[in-house]
Amino acid sequence: MGTREALVVAATALLDEGGVAAVTLREVGRQVGVSHNAPYKHFASKELLLAAVAAAELERRRDEIATTAARKRSPEAVLRAVLHHYIAWALERPARFRLVFGPWRVESEELTKAAHAAQTALVDLVAATQATGVLPPGDPVRLASLLRATAHGAADLAAAGHLAEGGKGNASPEQLVDDLLDHLNGKGR
Repeated sequence: MGTREALVVAATALLDEGGVAAVTLREVGRQVGVSHNAPYKHFASKELLLAAVAAAELERRRDEIATTAARKRSPEAVLRAVLHHYIAWALERPARFRLVFGPWRVESEELTKAAHAAQTALVDLVAATQATGVLPPGDPVRLASLLRATAHGAADLAAAGHLAEGGKGNASPEQLVDDLLDHLNGKGR
């Protein structure tokens, strides 16, 4: 593992432990065992380091779609699993989730490329599911946004204690995603 990658890994660990405030270039350098100025050779600012962390997360989400597709038989099964994994990631790694989908005030080609690739993978999966007739026809970008927004919002509500099976909302986030997919497929009517 090169220094740049090690810095991203260390920043990710600090993010998990204490949120964005815990990530400083100086502390990341200390964690990796390099001088306090060494991180600046790879990242001009903390924001660019955090953008690299977010890009790595989005790359993992994209890779997860490919891995899941290799294990499942139908696009519908892949889509359900991917959305369930998205929720699990959001609940298990809330600081990463908030970082990736928070506001960005820095331009990062790396983050832009990773976001585009992750979005493309999801849209392609939605289009493949539409092609089987399981999802209704229409703009796959818009339908992917609806599905992601549902998973995202349900995970956010669950994390805040406003959604739980047998509790508030009487459903888990995964059940709401399944309800939406079933409704779109005509099974929920």
